Amino acid sequence: MAEFRSKVYLVGAGPGDPGLLTLRGKACLEEADVVLYDHLANPALLDHVSPEAERIYVGRRGCGTYRPQDEINQLMLEKVREGKCVVRLKGGDPFVFGRGGEEAEWIVEHRIPVEVVPGVTSAVAVPAYAGIPVTHRTLASTVAFITGHEDPDKDETALEWPRFAAADGTLVFLMGVKNLPMIVSRLREEGKAAETPVALVRWGTYAAQRTVVGTLQDIVERAKEADIRPPTVMVVGEVVRLREQLNWFETKPLFGKRVLVTRAKAQASELSDLIRAQGGEPIECPTIDFVPPDDWAEVDAAIEQLATFQWLVLTSVNGVKAFMQRLWYHGRDARALAGLQVCCIGPRTAAEMKRFGIEADLVPDTFQAEGVIDGLKRAGVSGRRVLLARAAQAREILPEELARSGAVVRVVKVYKTVVPTVERDRVQQLFRDHLIDVVTFASSSTVHNFFQLFDEACDLKQRLNGMIIASIGPITAKTIREMGLEVHVMAAQNTIPALVQSLVDYVRHEVPS
Repeated sequence: MAEFRSKVYLVGAGPGDPGLLTLRGKACLEEADVVLYDHLANPALLDHVSPEAERIYVGRRGCGTYRPQDEINQLMLEKVREGKCVVRLKGGDPFVFGRGGEEAEWIVEHRIPVEVVPGVTSAVAVPAYAGIPVTHRTLASTVAFITGHEDPDKDETALEWPRFAAADGTLVFLMGVKNLPMIVSRLREEGKAAETPVALVRWGTYAAQRTVVGTLQDIVERAKEADIRPPTVMVVGEVVRLREQLNWFETKPLFGKRVLVTRAKAQASELSDLIRAQGGEPIECPTIDFVPPDDWAEVDAAIEQLATFQWLVLTSVNGVKAFMQRLWYHGRDARALAGLQVCCIGPRTAAEMKRFGIEADLVPDTFQAEGVIDGLKRAGVSGRRVLLARAAQAREILPEELARSGAVVRVVKVYKTVVPTVERDRVQQLFRDHLIDVVTFASSSTVHNFFQLFDEACDLKQRLNGMIIASIGPITAKTIREMGLEVHVMAAQNTIPALVQSLVDYVRHEVPS
């Protein structure tokens, strides 16, 4: 219909790992006014969606029941008629056993513009994450993707069991774990050898991935013993034997660990990416956000008087961004800092300063206030005017100790921290369901704000029992202990890479060799 300004995107969400979303899929999510998403679409993908966009869950409800397809279709129609851009986000690939073809037909019949964005299908990706290539030059020249759950309204099966049993290649069954005994029985009846290797991979590409390997003779019993349930991909064929050599994902040090990331949303990606690279699954729960100060007057006055200072001290990446952006606001750039020496609390802060064209003159060996104090004392700060640009909430040790060393210190607050809106119920449910293995803290503020997510009726210490608590450094660790918790991991340096490396080292020593 010509009056439809927008369209529907049928987007494949991939198998679960958010890194497997296509670039085109990401662009569609960023454009969307409304997203209708499935049970198998990783909720982390919704981070690409505008905060103003509407999110509608249309997946499984309770004990395996699903929202009727007609209801989903009507939702798409209603939203498009409102002039909105609609993304129908479907797990895996929309056209591989996902009713995407049916939905596309319905959309076209109603003259709604549609675009299909293929996704990485779990039929290929899940075996790959279990170390199983679905084809191999010497073991399998063909692969068949087979539904393990046919339409129950069919008069008779459309599956060609004799051909499947006779095939020398790989058979990949999707949605078949509930019918596992039947699938095995049919393959055996049609002559498939009992010793044929079989792999069942549950929640493939997630940290919760579990793989059970057996043969057609014993896989049913093995699946029962391991309590394998949906969603599970079943692989049948000689390629399963390659898992012993190619099991790359499940051998990563943080595999199986769900790690709560409490950093600000804008900064969480670095930590999340490093966790994923080590095989863990980050769950982002920002407990802190950064906003401008209530009043810029003190900062503006200091910028006007920059020539009167000998040192500029910056204690965080956020401080660098806020200060330099305010400098730009006044129509000035890095040249305004000519003649000043710059001290950055650590390498990340120094790297951020370098992005603005400024090389730090001093980066202390210890990346905290005490390191800055020692470094400036050795540099001869006595009698010097020091401009300290920092957060509104910060320890006073730095300006106090510099003043005691003879420096004339002026503190300006270039940003402040606030508690963001957090889905408290979702976070509390994660802990009730024991779905968190590690909690990370990158500052004392994240610790205090984290505790505010739980009311007094909830015994948080008991909820955290058995979990690994990881701190970015000694100051944050001290705050954690003051809240009555044990610190298991503390980064060797106050940096995010060091935090992840320390966590990896801890887990490696925790797991018996």
